[in-house]
Amino acid sequence: MVVVIAVLFRWSVGGWTSVYATARMVVQLVAIGYLLIFIFEASEAWIICAVLAVMLLVASWICLRPIAASRARLYPQALISLAVGGGFTLFTVTVGVLHLEPWYAPRYLVPLAGMIFANSMNTVSVAAERFESELDAGQALPAARAVALQTGMIPVFNSMFAVGLVALPGMMTGQILSGVSPLIAVRYQIVVMCMLFAASGLSAALYLQLAGRRPS
Repeated sequence: MVVVIAVLFRWSVGGWTSVYATARMVVQLVAIGYLLIFIFEASEAWIICAVLAVMLLVASWICLRPIAASRARLYPQALISLAVGGGFTLFTVTVGVLHLEPWYAPRYLVPLAGMIFANSMNTVSVAAERFESELDAGQALPAARAVALQTGMIPVFNSMFAVGLVALPGMMTGQILSGVSPLIAVRYQIVVMCMLFAASGLSAALYLQLAGRRPS
């Protein structure tokens, strides 16, 4: 990390941003570690819903960071997109696949929501930035939307192509190290990969559809 940060400073391409991001990452992870102890012991559905709402609100704001000049104007579109795309996928997985009892079981619901909102956030972020760039370059709306969606989904496709060949995802590796059969770990990982693909694609497509209707 020190080497990379030094290069960023040397090339004047966001050295202080990397320092701030690193410090913020450490503080946030330590804080969430203590918070998760409280959340996992919570037996009230409203507490879990409040946690998910905060995650959604923050993810919707962060995903528009590459287009900060239009962030306030586009925030409603981002919020709706992540809420619908991510929320629908989360509901499908927890209720239709995992059959959680109770439905708000925090030990499962919160980590799954985190994976869904984080990946959807990244996909929408890339797609939003590319969409604005294409429109600024004079591309027609349908063409700009198609290019933006394709670009936003590149990391998701790369992960799907690489899983099992180049990388063993963290959840799958953790299960194997804890003694779970690799075949069971694979089944869970398939659910996760499909979940992330669906949430990212739905959120990005919905955002681009909503953003394309806004007044110029």
